[in-house]
Amino acid sequence: MNIGEKIKRLRILNNLTQEELALRCDLTKGFISKLERDLTSPSIATLVDILEALGTDLKDFFNESSNSKIVYGKEDIYDAYYEHNKSKIYWLIPNSQKNSMEPILIEIEPEGVTEIDRPHPGEEFGYVMKGSITVVIGNKKHKVKKGESFYFTPDKEHYIVNSGSSTAEVLWVSTPPSF
Repeated sequence: MNIGEKIKRLRILNNLTQEELALRCDLTKGFISKLERDLTSPSIATLVDILEALGTDLKDFFNESSNSKIVYGKEDIYDAYYEHNKSKIYWLIPNSQKNSMEPILIEIEPEGVTEIDRPHPGEEFGYVMKGSITVVIGNKKHKVKKGESFYFTPDKEHYIVNSGSSTAEVLWVSTPPSF
């Protein structure tokens, strides 16, 4: 295993320079440079500090197969759904809350309403697969029908209402995960 290469990849993913990572770990930029080129090896304590600064831990760092799955099928959908006021949420990717984005499928019966989501950092995207809905963001309402999508920064309370006469289905992607 190329520890240095993996650390460099994580550092770049975290938008850190070698110097920034070194400062966060009380190390020198030279040490980080040598480490990334596999010219030196860190102690376990130093590796733990570096991984913590990079937002991971030893277990995930050494787990080679953690992100190996690419295609997910019906059997992967979390079938224990969350239900609120005539709306149901199905998680499409197992353990997606650990990823940068979280795709879900929302089914909303006529007159159904999703739970109010409080303001948070990130972005929200949705695509209406069936029916029509109203996306409420703060005090503004936006009608969205089958085949249309929506995208917004969730800096206000937001939720979905189905004021139509048939069940609506929405593919919703949140970043960071919030469901």
